Amino acid sequence: SLAMELPPSHFSAARAAAVAVGYLRYLRGGPGRGLELRALRRARRQDIDDVGHKYYLELELEDVLDKDRTVSCTAEVLYHLGSRGTAPDVQVTVQGELSSTEEADEEFYHRIRSLEKELVAENIPDSHGNVPPELEPIHLLAWVASGYVIWQNSTENTKFHLAQVKHVKQVKRSDEDLQFDFVVLLHEMVSQEVLPWEVTVLWHPQHGARVPQHS
Repeated sequence: SLAMELPPSHFSAARAAAVAVGYLRYLRGGPGRGLELRALRRARRQDIDDVGHKYYLELELEDVLDKDRTVSCTAEVLYHLGSRGTAPDVQVTVQGELSSTEEADEEFYHRIRSLEKELVAENIPDSHGNVPPELEPIHLLAWVASGYVIWQNSTENTKFHLAQVKHVKQVKRSDEDLQFDFVVLLHEMVSQEVLPWEVTVLWHPQHGARVPQHS
């Protein structure tokens, strides 16, 4: 069937956009880059018989560390019919260049590698909404982690938002990766539930982030 225009303010368009941004945070985020939705420019929905609902989105994103820098991006989000356990299929194309994080990534990597004791922190941001500057990269890695969880667990009827990092613990490894075990609180905007998720992130400046497990 043909794709139907939706007003960008439509709740189902906003939900699909949250999935696309979560996926992109997982894919392209890191301790030196946080991508946030600035505007949903256009949304269309297509109902594909026996497959599911597909959303075509045009988004404008900003980098939270560089507010003046925006990038456009197109996304397709396909929610599969009736299968609760299947993550939506997401494809994202970024138009233009994201700012380079090479220097910040290396700096963060070496700072963490040189710690005497593994990093442990909780309640990021704190009750006043503050993130200490030295924990900002950890907070952005939590965006990456929660981006993955949001992508994997969203349905057409959910809209997840990272409320807080409850707890994070660095785990020493024998390989080159940094490992952080997070407990994040995700606010589900439709039911208004706040759910704790445990999620592990492996990160390396050359290879980016991977999420081996979450629950």
